[in-house]
Amino acid sequence: MKLAINIDHVATLREARGEREPDPVIAAGICELAGADGIVCHLREDRRHINDRDVRLLRDTVNTKLDLEMAATDEMLGIAIEILPDLVTLVPEKRKELTTEGGLDIYANRENLRKVIGELQSKEIPVSLFIDPKPEAIDGAIELNAQVIEIHTGTYANARNERQILTELSKIGSIARMASEQGLVVTAGHGLNYTNVHPILNISEIQEISIGHSIISRAVFTGLHKAVEDMLSIVRSNR
Repeated sequence: MKLAINIDHVATLREARGEREPDPVIAAGICELAGADGIVCHLREDRRHINDRDVRLLRDTVNTKLDLEMAATDEMLGIAIEILPDLVTLVPEKRKELTTEGGLDIYANRENLRKVIGELQSKEIPVSLFIDPKPEAIDGAIELNAQVIEIHTGTYANARNERQILTELSKIGSIARMASEQGLVVTAGHGLNYTNVHPILNISEIQEISIGHSIISRAVFTGLHKAVEDMLSIVRSNR
């Protein structure tokens, strides 16, 4: 299984003071040097953390894989076509949310998603859809010709008792198998940390996980290079 690091929270810290540091572009380089398989960033409409300068510099400097998370809007489509990331992950976006709260409502936005996906793929940019672990989301992803899905693991990560945890793990496992059988590349992310990631690593159909907040949080105490290495040691011990 591969590990992609979301660097949004480095930019969040920078924007809290309106300063130039810490620089998420430098953070991406440290993550790669520590062994990360990819870099993830979310360019939001309100530019609350990652900004246009970051995205352009990341495209010039990331040597592994650059996954640009974005809403399916005309503005973001234009930016993606300009910088040509290695992957675009389409995510829902609400102005008042602290972080992404759930998967895409594919059917409510089907025609717009179809247009955006088609234009991205015409530029040879693979597309991933960030989805909740529901069978209908897989049907929607196939209908829209997405190549990749990222399963939203937030509900699992926030579960507070064993019954809830097992229920959510069962959903994630079932959807991962269903998607894989349909030829989709399966990834997962949101809310994963050094403790709750272990059961996710045991789902063989999941090829990559995306983690940001917990790694950046640990980096405050250990340094970013060590925080990434610590997570990689967990991921690789399950291979």
